[in-house]
Amino acid sequence: MATVERDVLIVGAGHAAAMAAVGLRQKGFAGSIAMVGEEAALPYERPPLSKAYLAGTLEAQRLYLRKAEFWQERAIDVRLSTRVTGLDPQARTATLSTGEAIRYTWCILATGGRVRPLPCPGADLPGVHYLRTLEDVDGIRASLKPGARLAVIGGGYIGLEVAASARKLGHEVTLIEALDRVLARVTSPVVSRFFEAKHRAEGVDVRLNTAVAAIVGETAVTGVQLGSGEVIPADVVVVGIGILPNSELAQEAGLPCDNGIVVDAFCRTADPAILAIGDVARHPNRFAPGALRLESVQNAVDQAKTAVGVILGTPEPYADLPWFWSDQYDIKLQTAGLAIDYDEIIVRGSPEAAPFSVCYLRQGKLIALDCINSIKDFMAGKKLVAAGLEPDRTLLCDPDHALKDLMTAPA
Repeated sequence: MATVERDVLIVGAGHAAAMAAVGLRQKGFAGSIAMVGEEAALPYERPPLSKAYLAGTLEAQRLYLRKAEFWQERAIDVRLSTRVTGLDPQARTATLSTGEAIRYTWCILATGGRVRPLPCPGADLPGVHYLRTLEDVDGIRASLKPGARLAVIGGGYIGLEVAASARKLGHEVTLIEALDRVLARVTSPVVSRFFEAKHRAEGVDVRLNTAVAAIVGETAVTGVQLGSGEVIPADVVVVGIGILPNSELAQEAGLPCDNGIVVDAFCRTADPAILAIGDVARHPNRFAPGALRLESVQNAVDQAKTAVGVILGTPEPYADLPWFWSDQYDIKLQTAGLAIDYDEIIVRGSPEAAPFSVCYLRQGKLIALDCINSIKDFMAGKKLVAAGLEPDRTLLCDPDHALKDLMTAPA
């Protein structure tokens, strides 16, 4: 088995991995870098997959974070369609699916996550799709022939975005959610009801409190059987019920894992030569009551910066404000902070129509905002949450009072 030496080995080739490699070169790191990814495609943006790319308004080439020449010109050894099958922290060696081994000085685990499978009969029928990769979306697009009926299982960001994209293409869409509201895990009932109403207005058949018993069909999908026994006719099914962290490699190597790879504030695992970043990293976050994983571009980019600092000997703890976004129809939802353990909600504007914003407070402190078509509230709200302020409630309630004017002394 051939063994090569690399100063930095990056396991994964998604957004976090790519930004770590880019960041090292931008900061003047002259050592050798290898980036190993299982997909055949160069690093690309995932958020547009369920939006513009699925809708056919964005070409695949525009998804790539950098062109192929970029990686070559900066001497970044990119290995695609390759899996790291084993990691030996003591020997600082990784084994690849090609049979080769890489001995590293630093290792960054940016292994991301995989889709949570649908646990019911018929889930493996042709016509059942998941949405995580470029290849996944190509498969969905090929299946969505004119007139195809689509059933979307899961009312989170992915499910709602897929439903919106499919309606734009003129498809009949049924959205099936097991809980009593969409986006239940990430937002308040106020925002959930707004998006439910929007999707219904756009022609989506939204089914809440609805369990899936089976996927129906002989040689391909013909429908989705609900817990009630009703069968929803469908030619295509897209499942979006969350992702599972790809932490098996780290766990087999003896690194602590708990719903992700456990890291400290500097993205360091229990082995100081191994860092973990992005969707797979379970980290302490100053905006949350405990450790958590964040599945977002913001987290991927900012944790990559943290890892770069550690490798270059200029470590700074990860302390960036989490933020997220979702595009559905003509609505842009932008979220600043984490709406966890809030005890008060303040709505700026009318929740029946955009624009409006929902502010989340804990003991008077603003901890998060959901901004619907309100870019000004989002930009100012990010600063308010990051500063840990206790804004005047009367002014916070007034949509005519700019949030940027509420920047007062921290509590």
